[in-house]
Amino acid sequence: MTTGALDVYTAFILRYRWAIIAFAAVLMVALAAGVRSLEVDNDYRALFNEDDPRLLAFDALERTYTESNSVLIAIAPSDGETFTRETLGAIEELTEAAWKTPHSIRVDSLTNYVHSRAEGDELIVEQLVQDAGALTDADLARIEEVALGESEIRGSLVSSDGRCAGLSINLLVPENSDAAALEITDYLDSVLDRARSDHPNITYHMTGYVIVNRAMADAVKRDLDTLFPIILLVTVGLTWFFLRSVSSTIATVAVVVFSMGSAMGFVGWSGMVLTPASSGIPIIVMVIAIADSIHLVRNTLSGLRRGLDKNAAIAESMNINAWPVFLTSLTTSVGFLSLNASDAPPFQVLGNAVAFGVACALVYSLTLLPALLSVLPLRGRRVQSLSSSLLNRLADFVVERQKTVLAGFSLVAIVLVAGIPRIEFGDNLTRFFDESYEVRRDSDFIVENLTGLDKLEYSLESGREGGITEPEYLRKVEAFASWFRQQPEVSHVQAFTDIMKRLNRNLHGDDPDFYRLPNDPELAAQYLLLYELSLPFGRDLNDRINIGKSATRMAATVRDATSRDLREVEIRAQEWLRANAPSLLQEASGLSTIVAYMTQRNIKSMLLGTIIAMGLISLILIGVFRSLRIGLISFLPNFVPAFLTLGLWGHLVGRIGIVSSVVLAVVFGIIVDDTIHFLTKYLRARKEKLSPPEAVRSAFRTVGPALWTTTAVLSAGFLVFVASGFELSWVLGLLVAITFIFALATDFLLLPILLMTLDRKRSTGETLQRERALSQAPESSSNSL
Repeated sequence: MTTGALDVYTAFILRYRWAIIAFAAVLMVALAAGVRSLEVDNDYRALFNEDDPRLLAFDALERTYTESNSVLIAIAPSDGETFTRETLGAIEELTEAAWKTPHSIRVDSLTNYVHSRAEGDELIVEQLVQDAGALTDADLARIEEVALGESEIRGSLVSSDGRCAGLSINLLVPENSDAAALEITDYLDSVLDRARSDHPNITYHMTGYVIVNRAMADAVKRDLDTLFPIILLVTVGLTWFFLRSVSSTIATVAVVVFSMGSAMGFVGWSGMVLTPASSGIPIIVMVIAIADSIHLVRNTLSGLRRGLDKNAAIAESMNINAWPVFLTSLTTSVGFLSLNASDAPPFQVLGNAVAFGVACALVYSLTLLPALLSVLPLRGRRVQSLSSSLLNRLADFVVERQKTVLAGFSLVAIVLVAGIPRIEFGDNLTRFFDESYEVRRDSDFIVENLTGLDKLEYSLESGREGGITEPEYLRKVEAFASWFRQQPEVSHVQAFTDIMKRLNRNLHGDDPDFYRLPNDPELAAQYLLLYELSLPFGRDLNDRINIGKSATRMAATVRDATSRDLREVEIRAQEWLRANAPSLLQEASGLSTIVAYMTQRNIKSMLLGTIIAMGLISLILIGVFRSLRIGLISFLPNFVPAFLTLGLWGHLVGRIGIVSSVVLAVVFGIIVDDTIHFLTKYLRARKEKLSPPEAVRSAFRTVGPALWTTTAVLSAGFLVFVASGFELSWVLGLLVAITFIFALATDFLLLPILLMTLDRKRSTGETLQRERALSQAPESSSNSL
């Protein structure tokens, strides 16, 4: 848009300001009405693409056997004595109550463990514990010996040292998983409250994916209820502090509210589903709306201080800022749309919703904001702010000591970037919460005292119907299970061969020498049939073998594992299968495994998406400024802050997960704004025939205060999230704040030096060309003579 056209546009906005305000309000109300249609999904499965091959394999595994969605409860007596009448009685009571859990399909515990034994020629199959209160000391000793001797439950339903026991509830969760999670957790919380009251000497600890889902929903709600109001208060308060104008602050807040309402309404109208991972949409839109508004408001107030009337000051500010605000909105949208490269649908929703919010912030900043500034009482106080004075001194320092500044900046950058190799990529769902959350404390207790929470699951095919009792197949499965038990990360292995070895021992008079796999396939099939017919109701083997008896399920539980740990174990398992049992070769399944590989894929895809976005933004800038030189210069200040942030993160935290990888893409979409604003002001000064050093000083004077204000306001607002106990929130807050600060430092210290250096070289080159041309002129004249 040319200057003349922009003047006409601004005059139109100011002339029909009340109509513009009314139109903006109607537009916002129409868009915000979509909030009523918002859908929220706290299920962890929302993180996965429906066509994720590992998710499809996992769904097939669950259809073949039973659902893996379960709740695990640890029962820990204070004296460490699990095998007492009171503790076993408490487990019996809890087992009975657990069967009444909504959506439960199976309950496994130490007391209802189906134990088989020989009695003469008969196979006796019964619960390990019946009527705990009537047990004799001899019974208790026998139960302890059996429980700690059976690999099927040791390290799973009872700790290896016998100091605590476990109870597992398998669930069949319906599509409305959020409502089911509320129903399940509310019921189990009431059951455990009653158990704690009845047995004060026993502690109970509960975890599981349903519990994590509920905790995520509660964490997001807690942050929105407690931290979001503080963030609004901090950002609004600091905006007023830096602008020193109530009316300007009101106008800015109006743009923020209109932008957030429109963006969230768009999510509802479009049918997108919100998850904890996309809960940051309103905060990010708020950030962009504030940044757009402050640039326009700052220059308006500056014009008033110089004696312009209000509308003239607004028109001048629009003249200076409309094009940069449009350009930053375009590049920011490109940055956020790069989130569509993510493998996780919630981050795609985040990117698309924020990109729409950016467009809304642009529209409201160039329509609603000038109209509001025109109708509200504005005064330009003649005060020299401390920040302006400091920025002038900083500009002088950067111009006069370029080599010193560049050397110091480079040294700090090298030290920080050295932290990048220290970063490990991985996630752990329970570590999303700090110890203020009960689910984190309970999960840590269970991992430390009972068993791990992450599983590698396999459906091991025999190749034919009824083939699971073939000796060769059983030997391969047993060898695979034995290999897993030797891995230091593995705390428990559930394998079908454990049942077959136990039955072989039972049907040989419980002779320990026969605790091995049967060699006769027909005899093994008879053992299995006899055992299945003896099992009580609800205790069948559908969770271990398929209907056609052609495949069995095996699960290896890994203790306290990150995504990286799981991937490493799974890779070693594939290598073992490839070398020793190629007929069983397959990828592991299970929710933990899906998360582990999705994290890895997402980090790679987000890195690629961010690089593509950076390239597109640089091409846009090259085209807009019609200068390859400027486009390349803009590239560096946008890359450097991300690398500095990663390096500092490597030194301080050392781990990056799926959230961190997305946050860096989010931040890149925002920090490019500062670079564009500084560049446009510098180039504007150069067109006015100012030398490179004076153009830098001019950029510091005109845009420096706005950049400093937006960085201070937004960094302070995001730092509030550090108080959250939820990783999705505190990582977002800390990473964004750190990157904002590094971006400002880069634009104030590195970018001016790059601009002056390249302009100086170009000027030198042009001078040499002119001198060469002049020196050749007499020569050519004499030749003509």
